Amino acid sequence: MFYERLTNLRKQLGLSQEELGEKVGVTRQTVSKWELGLTTPELDKLMELSYVFGCTVDYLIGKDEAPTPEKKTKNTVYFRPEYEYKSKTTLWGMPLVHIHFGFGLCRAKGIIALGNVATGVVALGGLSVGLLAVGGLALGLLAVGGLALALLFALGGFALGLLALGGICVGAFAVGGIAIGVYSVGGVALASNIAAGGLASGRI
Repeated sequence: MFYERLTNLRKQLGLSQEELGEKVGVTRQTVSKWELGLTTPELDKLMELSYVFGCTVDYLIGKDEAPTPEKKTKNTVYFRPEYEYKSKTTLWGMPLVHIHFGFGLCRAKGIIALGNVATGVVALGGLSVGLLAVGGLALGLLAVGGLALALLFALGGFALGLLALGGICVGAFAVGGIAIGVYSVGGVALASNIAAGGLASGRI
């Protein structure tokens, strides 16, 4: 039965219901209902569970025996590479360091967070949110990334902030290929006050 295998596999990995829920994007209560046999997961969640446990969906739902090396084929995926580290030291209820990388939506949340999606005081990831944020899409007080949005300093391909530097930048002080702001310097500089560049438009 699915709920028995789910419970056994979770315990074999030493995961709590809450930890398993975080890995597949559901609440602890949802995992509890699955394990009690009250509800069953949607197909996308079954696939996520099979990735976490390193087994096939057929095995998970009770239609197959435990996978053995002889049964594996080159087209069968039994696991999804993933790395996660969470420090035991916490500050303000968050781990001091949380690292979480892998395929899919791997979230990292900590004082220092590194992951596909990272949230923290210092955040590095594909999508990062923090006081200091570095990533493909970075949002923060200080942001560095392909697309950087910051309250103070933004550096990136597209930068938006009080002080913005980048290919295209918008800010009170903007420096870049295309710079738009109160004070702008760039190939194309548009400013409400002072503009300097190849093509400049401003009061000065």
